[in-house]
Amino acid sequence: MTNICDLFGINLPLIQAPMAGVQKHELAAAVSNAGGLGSLPCAMLSSTAIKEETYAFREKSKGPLNLNFFSHKNPVLKAGELEKWNEALSDYYSEFDLKLTDPDPTPARQPFNNELVQLVEELKPEVISFHFGLPDEDLLNRARGTGAKIISSATTVEEAIWLESKGVDAIIAQGLEAGGHRGIFLSDDINTQVGTMSLLPQILANVRTPVIASGGIADAKSVKAAMDLGAAGVQLGTVFLLCPESQTSDIHREALKNTDSRVTALTNVFTGRPARGIVNRIIREQGPISPNAPQFPMATAAMAPLRSKAESMGSGDFSPLWSGQNTSGCKEISAAELASELMSLLR
Repeated sequence: MTNICDLFGINLPLIQAPMAGVQKHELAAAVSNAGGLGSLPCAMLSSTAIKEETYAFREKSKGPLNLNFFSHKNPVLKAGELEKWNEALSDYYSEFDLKLTDPDPTPARQPFNNELVQLVEELKPEVISFHFGLPDEDLLNRARGTGAKIISSATTVEEAIWLESKGVDAIIAQGLEAGGHRGIFLSDDINTQVGTMSLLPQILANVRTPVIASGGIADAKSVKAAMDLGAAGVQLGTVFLLCPESQTSDIHREALKNTDSRVTALTNVFTGRPARGIVNRIIREQGPISPNAPQFPMATAAMAPLRSKAESMGSGDFSPLWSGQNTSGCKEISAAELASELMSLLR
């Protein structure tokens, strides 16, 4: 099995998971300077912001950079789909004395497209990662033509086999424990999802492409366990959320430090697609999986005013508090120090 150190030109077999909304270039550069692969989440950034973040990373680190994009298809909404979601949230709007407005038809997250592939052709990141499968073949070929290594997430054996057939350089085995959005793309059945230590050996038995373990890995022992099973490396996100280089909000940080963080759920109430976060009021009352939530990523717009109002009052009741199932490794120490701890049993 090829180690990702050789594949990506890094010193530690560690990828910092791209986490939209809670990190920018500071965390990516810190992990990169520690010897791992730093990542920038780009699905919610404008082209200008992606450029600025990439340039800022390059100023802070000489290491390789992973730019992460979503490869979903923007939905064709059914009649009344957004109105139905607004109606489901109407009592909360009344509670906060907010005014319901016409549903916003603009997607909150953009898939990889021609504008973005032109951008990567200009920026030339060393790695490009995708979530929710891969973009159309012409876009993928252009991305590959920049010289970047291409990686994507698989949540099932079938997805891993599909990714290998498309020629990716590495596959991220995203276990059920992982925080944030599920990378699921060949099915919408979340019953197909299994834990990392079950998924990893099954994928390894069916592909020859290097496999990166992700989900529930929070300390040196679990890193070593994944590597001992045959992983080419690990991708970790939740564990970095309390590091000073992260942009994690105070409300989110407090939730992670609370024992309630042990209770997470896959929920679609924030975006319309299953993602793992700490259970809060809106998840309990409208989810975890709501039949009223519009297709991804259209649920976000109606939730945004509720989140903003609640957060202004010091509450995370309507915030997406993304987190994996294992927060035990979250520490308020530098990302470099934490990366060293995580890799300590591999030396």
